[in-house]
Amino acid sequence: MTLPSLLPTGITALQFGMMGALILCGACLQGVGGIGFSMVSAPVAVLFFPQAPGPLLAMGGLVSLLGAIREFRAIAWRTAGNALAGRAAGTVVAVAAMTQLPAELLALVFALSILAAVALSLLGWRVRASGLNMAVAGAASGFMGTVTSAGAPPFAIVMQHLPPPQLRATIGCILCAGAAFSLAMLAAAGRFGLADLWLSLSLSPMLLVGFAASNRLKNRFSAKAVRKLLLALCTAGAVGVLVKLALPA
Repeated sequence: MTLPSLLPTGITALQFGMMGALILCGACLQGVGGIGFSMVSAPVAVLFFPQAPGPLLAMGGLVSLLGAIREFRAIAWRTAGNALAGRAAGTVVAVAAMTQLPAELLALVFALSILAAVALSLLGWRVRASGLNMAVAGAASGFMGTVTSAGAPPFAIVMQHLPPPQLRATIGCILCAGAAFSLAMLAAAGRFGLADLWLSLSLSPMLLVGFAASNRLKNRFSAKAVRKLLLALCTAGAVGVLVKLALPA
């Protein structure tokens, strides 16, 4: 059964329902921990819904915006500015590197780097969210996001010790701006059109439900629990990239 009046050609009602469940879970996780949407949706989308990268990016930007608005007063603007400057530079470097090196090799290096950073964090390694470190995290995020579509882990590693409201609001601000830039580039290249926009809008009610659920859950998690959630999501994202690389094209 298809829903041609609602969905792009080739997406069935079952796929639409599965996408909705994925969106709901990812939005709830991001509402609690500050990241999570791309960690959940990107690896699964690559495996089962390769036709929907644009809509997932659009909804990732929307849930990031909602997180930033909800705790607007907690945004660390200088931290966000340093991160976005680094992210822009990292994106440019990634595009240049992808013309010289295999994207698979770059993705492998970054996935393994994230796993190593998670391991070091669990062993007590601590990085201060200074201006320089945020710029470096931004560059790593821009590079990793361009190559693998999952650019949040570097921010989570550097910002994991910030108070949860500041962490969620600031990362939301950064990821929303990054998603807007990426969508503009996709639209200019003809890779995000009206069909993608309609799919994004038709799935957005599930995103709003998931984010609303996080309103009730976010205050039930201590800073330590949020940190553990972030590290778990980083690990899941890196493993998802490795699974994607291991699968035949």
